[in-house]
Amino acid sequence: MEVKAQWQDEMTFEVQQDGHKFLIDAVPEVGGSDQGPRPKGLLLSALAGCTAMDVISILKKMRIPVERFSVGVHGELSSDHPKRFTTITTHYTIEGPADMSLKKIKRAIQLSEEVYCGVSATLRPGVELKTKITINQEEVEPNAAGKYLED
Repeated sequence: MEVKAQWQDEMTFEVQQDGHKFLIDAVPEVGGSDQGPRPKGLLLSALAGCTAMDVISILKKMRIPVERFSVGVHGELSSDHPKRFTTITTHYTIEGPADMSLKKIKRAIQLSEEVYCGVSATLRPGVELKTKITINQEEVEPNAAGKYLED
């Protein structure tokens, strides 16, 4: 896997990845012109996309009838340089029939986070990763250890 970032001007770069091109940039306060997303936001996007693709694929294989599904990711940065993510929370929101299997949904998320998602595996050694799950507009509570399934 390879990505190339070609400087355009100021803080704007054209990124080439897998035959696709897009711009990344900084905010005006640091010399950018806001022509594209910031690199740290793309890291959160990579995590959201990676785990979302895993979970929806696993749920399809489990024959869970998902009507709507989204993944939101929130990162908290350190106050000192380098400003790195200290905690990242991934929030899974799933809607479907009232009789969806909660156990299977939790298992699909666990498999993504612990086995399949290479982005979370890359982040895990240095970043605290947290999970939130909302099913049919109700937040699912983790157990006392903060887990959704037993190990």
